[in-house]
Amino acid sequence: MSNRRNVLITGGCGFVGVNLARYLHGKGYHIRILDDLSAANPDHRQILTGAGSPEIIRGDIRDGAAVKRALEGAEAVVHLAASTSVTESLENPKGFWDINVNGTLNLLETCRAAGIVRFVFASSNAAVGEQTPPINEKMIPKPLSPYGASKLAGEALCSAYFHSFGMQTVALRFANVYGPHSDHKTSVIALFLKWAAEGRPFTIYGDGEQTRDFVHVEDISQAIHRSLQAESVGGEIFQIASGRETSINDLVRLIARVTGREIRTVPQPERKGEIRRNYSDIAKAKKILGFEPVVQLEQGLRALVQK
Repeated sequence: MSNRRNVLITGGCGFVGVNLARYLHGKGYHIRILDDLSAANPDHRQILTGAGSPEIIRGDIRDGAAVKRALEGAEAVVHLAASTSVTESLENPKGFWDINVNGTLNLLETCRAAGIVRFVFASSNAAVGEQTPPINEKMIPKPLSPYGASKLAGEALCSAYFHSFGMQTVALRFANVYGPHSDHKTSVIALFLKWAAEGRPFTIYGDGEQTRDFVHVEDISQAIHRSLQAESVGGEIFQIASGRETSINDLVRLIARVTGREIRTVPQPERKGEIRRNYSDIAKAKKILGFEPVVQLEQGLRALVQK
């Protein structure tokens, strides 16, 4: 068991970040956060009291001085900071590349200079692109969007820094993450729950039969914790998901059930750059990391509605 207990979380004021900080604090970690606050949860400071009110350094991952300051005393890094909208990446591919790729390179290089041993990178199934599911780590990536390409480049940089410099990098390909403190997000579950509460119709792109793998942020946090602790995982990539395929139409029906509301839907044309079917094979993460998702989708949705 490793003793890497001082952890820097980039993007730690966002949805996944605040949940992760609270989770790791509960496991005895000391947390520091680097975040430019552009996508921060509006209530991040209040939420982070549950993580020991960690120090928050406001800065950009492309700013070498800010990164160097944030790394002082750190033993490991969890890199969550990124631009994540597929649609926005189509509108501004150069901007996405600058933040997601150049930012990751700057962070890795500063980590190398600081002697950081463990680096956990938040990737995405978007890096793999359109494949016949379930998605596994052996598939040849074919990203469909600039966002997916930027995450694939981040994985490649992590691999290079492991093989070239011995940094223990781990890339985790997250499925569609949902959970508490995501009200400000535009992800599908966050939007659907907001619309249901407001009595608004649900916008459905295409026929609604496109599928996703929805994973609770508590399970994401578990996977990151295991990646910080595991030995002999440098340079590895893991699919982190529930391992279950859910169509958007099935999600609508599930939300209708847990909210007790009748849901109206409004069809819209299918969006470019979006994957048709997607769910993950998590056998490798189970075997090597000991990862085991524990929050079922209906259970997680009910908890959000009751909140």
